[in-house]
Order: sequence, then C-alpha cells, then structure tokens
Amino acid sequence: MVANPIDHYENFPVASILMPAHLRPAVRAIYAFARSADDLADEGDATAEQRLQALGDYEVKLDRIERQEPADSPIFNALQQTITAYKLPLAPFRALLSAFKQDVVTTRYPTFNDLLDYCRRSANPVGHLMLHLYGAASEQNCRDSDAICSALQLINFWQDVAIDWRKQRIYLPLEDLQRFHVSPNHIANGDNDQAWHALMQFEVLRAREMMLSGAPLALRLPGRLGWELRLVIQGGLRILEKLESVDYDVFQRRPKIGKLDSLVLGWRALRMASRLS
Repeated sequence: MVANPIDHYENFPVASILMPAHLRPAVRAIYAFARSADDLADEGDATAEQRLQALGDYEVKLDRIERQEPADSPIFNALQQTITAYKLPLAPFRALLSAFKQDVVTTRYPTFNDLLDYCRRSANPVGHLMLHLYGAASEQNCRDSDAICSALQLINFWQDVAIDWRKQRIYLPLEDLQRFHVSPNHIANGDNDQAWHALMQFEVLRAREMMLSGAPLALRLPGRLGWELRLVIQGGLRILEKLESVDYDVFQRRPKIGKLDSLVLGWRALRMASRLS
C-alpha cells in the first residue's frame, strides 16, 4: 500500500515484485503523478509563486481528465488511462495536490491535529487509491489504511527532522515542543539532550500505536497485496526501532532500512498473523 519510508516519495508504493504484474503500470502512473507534483513543491530553486502556479496547472490537468478531454503530457496520458481503466476517484489526487501546495506555504504545525490534517491529504489518499485498484476500498479497510499511511508519514517526519530543518520546516507539533520544553534551537543546534529524548520518545510511541492500530488490514487483504502491506508496516516499525537505537539522535545519523534489515522484515511479516491475533 505504501512504500518504505526511505524512498523519494516516502509514502508511496513503488511497484515491487510482490505487486501483481497487471497492476504495475497503474501504480507507476500514479507514482509518476505524485512524485512529479512533490518535486514541483520541493525541488529546484523556483519561487513559491512559481511552485503554486505549477501545482495549479496540475489541478487544471485533472479537470481535463474529469471532463474526459485528451491529456497533453505523457504523465497525464498514463494517469488518464489508469483512472479510466480502474474507475479511480479524482478526490485523492486533488487531496495530494492540496498537501503539496500546503508544503510551499506552511512550515510549522501548531497542533498534532493540524499535522494529522496534513497527513490526511499527503499520505492517506495513496492508500485509498491502492485499495481502489484492488477493489478493496471498504470503509473499514480505508480507516485502517489511513492509520498506516499517517503513521508512515509521521515516521518519515521524525526520521527527517534535520533534513526538514534545512528546508526551514518543522513538522513536530509546536504544542509538543512546548510541552517537553524543546525549542527550535534544539533542532538548529542538534541538541540531543534529555528534553529532546522525552519528546522523541513520545512521538515514536504515538506513531507506533497508530501503525499497529491499522496493521490488521494486512491480514484481511488477500494474496500479494497483504504481503506487500505486511512488509511496509514492518519497515515503518523498523525505522522506529532504529530511532530508539540511536537515542533519537537524528542530527548525526538518519535511521534507514539497510540490506540486512530485509531478513528481519521478512521474518516479522511471516509472524504478523500470530502476533496480531
């Protein structure tokens, strides 16, 4: 459903060997849309106004798809074919663009609820699209998918605190910084002190609980999709373990999944049924 939190567009499922072959072109088309739009918001040296204009152009192209007008670029031609073939809703694509536009103008989140609203638009739509591709977009499945996708987005934020700071962004809720007596200077100076430990311990626990709350979805989904999701869930949980193993010092080292971790993830994916039952 969602990719390993270390990928370029972190919360997205790149078509892996577990993905049924007939779905891989559709997943690639959706990924190309999401990745290119994310790059418009984040990459290069464009001004904020230029970024918003470019993302606005993407919204116009989605309008053309909705009106069943011919696409005018390879990315949107492939996307249009995918949306038509699988009868995908356009709302998730519009939600993604809304989140990318927010990234251009918003660098702080006062509350956790504000951050979850961003996750609702930046990560959760991906899970919904995958469920629609598999014909499994029930209310319960979408609810559990939202928990998984939001948790992965949060994990990526905790993993990338130092990287986001260089972009002048703080995704840690300001109310949490205040609660644990952590200031932006902690991030600027890389202060891995007791206050920072307490804050990150709290955030890691919250993300883990959210991930586990949605994990039963991986056991309900059949076949390859279920296995893909099990590995994704275990990848996110593994990143949290690595955050803990470095004492939350994301300033000196960015926790990530390595080649040796694949064995751990595979074994834990096999054991998920017994551990969640």
